[in-house]
Amino acid sequence: MKKFILSLLAIVPLQVAVFAQSTWKADPAHSRIGFSITHLGISDVSGAFDKFEATITSDKTDFSDAVFELTINADSINTAVDKRDEHLRSPDFFEVTKFPKITFRSRSIRSIGPDRYQLEGELTIRDVAKPVTAELWYRGATDNPMSKKRTAGFQLTAKLKRSDFGVGPKFQPPMISDELLVKADGEFVKQ
Repeated sequence: MKKFILSLLAIVPLQVAVFAQSTWKADPAHSRIGFSITHLGISDVSGAFDKFEATITSDKTDFSDAVFELTINADSINTAVDKRDEHLRSPDFFEVTKFPKITFRSRSIRSIGPDRYQLEGELTIRDVAKPVTAELWYRGATDNPMSKKRTAGFQLTAKLKRSDFGVGPKFQPPMISDELLVKADGEFVKQ
């Protein structure tokens, strides 16, 4: 009997932890994954990925233990120039028919100031997985008056090197810079 009671006591905290975890999903109408890269060393070209899914799981209301997961449809790249977008989808860059998804999963999060975090994780592009570090700003949470659902806002920024992932190796700087800036803004709805 004593073993049975101890076993129950061991299980209860685990169940409480499971029930305390919340899941949040990106609202596509109010979220964007953008990027900017330098062309010819004199101007920046920007674009975005229009189709993606992002999820956050967290036990804490300040998201200080959050795990972020992201899947991007690579063929949804959009720089507002059709011919350039077709080229970016080709084997010269993302080769979207062979590598249709870009993924990210966070591995750790640590506070670097009020509502600011350093997010580390693994980014996979063209089946090349590399560790990346990003800065995350938790912009707060509110009840959306339209949907009546709890909604949290985030902004993520990161600098990446396209050469780390084998993207566009034929196009060296200054034609196209190796480094690019990623800026993602998202509203996440509690499920």
